Amino acid sequence: MNLASYKTKSLHGEVTCPGDKSVSQRIVIIGSLLNCDMRVSGFLNAQDPLSTVNALNSIGSSISINGNEVILKKREVMFKDPEQVLNLGNSGTGARLLLGLISGLGLRSTITGDSSLSKRPMNRIIEPLNMMGARLSSDKGMLPISTHASKIMNNFEYEMPIASAQVKSCLLLTAMSAKKNIKITEPKITRDHTERMIDFFGGDIAYGNNQNSRLIELNYSELEPKDTFNVPGDFSSASFIIVATIISKDSEVLIKNVGLNESRKGLLEILTLMGADIFIKNQKEISNEIVGDIYVRSSELNGVDVPDDIIPNIIDEIPILSIASCFADGQTVIRNASELRVKESDRLNAISEGLLKLKIKHDILDDGISITGTSKEIRCDEFINSFDDHRIAMSFLISGVRSENCVRVKNCKNIETSFPNFKDIMNSIGMKIDDEN
Repeated sequence: MNLASYKTKSLHGEVTCPGDKSVSQRIVIIGSLLNCDMRVSGFLNAQDPLSTVNALNSIGSSISINGNEVILKKREVMFKDPEQVLNLGNSGTGARLLLGLISGLGLRSTITGDSSLSKRPMNRIIEPLNMMGARLSSDKGMLPISTHASKIMNNFEYEMPIASAQVKSCLLLTAMSAKKNIKITEPKITRDHTERMIDFFGGDIAYGNNQNSRLIELNYSELEPKDTFNVPGDFSSASFIIVATIISKDSEVLIKNVGLNESRKGLLEILTLMGADIFIKNQKEISNEIVGDIYVRSSELNGVDVPDDIIPNIIDEIPILSIASCFADGQTVIRNASELRVKESDRLNAISEGLLKLKIKHDILDDGISITGTSKEIRCDEFINSFDDHRIAMSFLISGVRSENCVRVKNCKNIETSFPNFKDIMNSIGMKIDDEN
């Protein structure tokens, strides 16, 4: 499926942000461990979370989905070895977190994924899981990975060599499902949805400590069942709406129910530093996550050097930040972002190839990218390759609001993994995104 995005005069309106992908996947996993009757609202009904739900049901969970609502049922038998290979599709979060859960449970399974996920590095979880006592076999550190009966050690301590919320969450879920204690130290603070969720259900977990904010300590205790859980809106999805509004002329949009977790909203800090006109309204706490409404208006941006310490918390938003940088006065420099090379695509290369076709001056760095913005409208005469990466596809479609002709992007079906209503929501506020043969 190819899409084309055309120039628009302005964007206006009010939209409700779709559910958070990371939280949606974590709540069905932790909800399965709780083994209680629970109703989850705001669930992201997209391919990645659905892959996780299907895998969980294959190991004994009882999860049903009705639109954006999920029902988890209490069951007689906790978990079992799956009868078939667990295919997580394109979901790196699902694959890594389930490997932790299944290792802790001591189940025998094989987890695989699509061609993109099968190229992503898994040694970052295989190595610490082996150190904990899990028994795994893999295809040279890639999927497929098989799990075998394991004996997880207690009071495991691990200092993470890379900042990764997925690795951290994998190890926490291993310890939880094995009923063990664990201490994890991060090199830099990453998104803390797993910690917050464990805390919400009464788990004995310490994180964000003033003396050592990078230390997470879980002392196993039984979690407390709850009847309901509310998934906040996905900040990463909101970021496309935010940047589209900022770079459009005479525009203002209100995005409702956006998750504003401190470890996720770094893009707001960077855009504000660049001069963006953004306000937060109606901020409140729901299910131990901060949510609010984001009001954003057209803005004149200036290029900035993005602080290194914020990179782990904006890693998914760097593609759309790159589009904002295209229309900023001066140069924007993004470093310490080598993790982009092992996402759904080599995102540094994908961003660069797209910017070449937009005729935007830029330089690829060893661990990042430098972009020189323009005040002019862009012209794109060639298809941009999404590299089968949802965030690359959406980011370059957003650039179409400032195009002389249009921006055409190949292979956009991948958008359904995280933002299935992207085209409809963007068109509802004034964008013009159409199918392109």
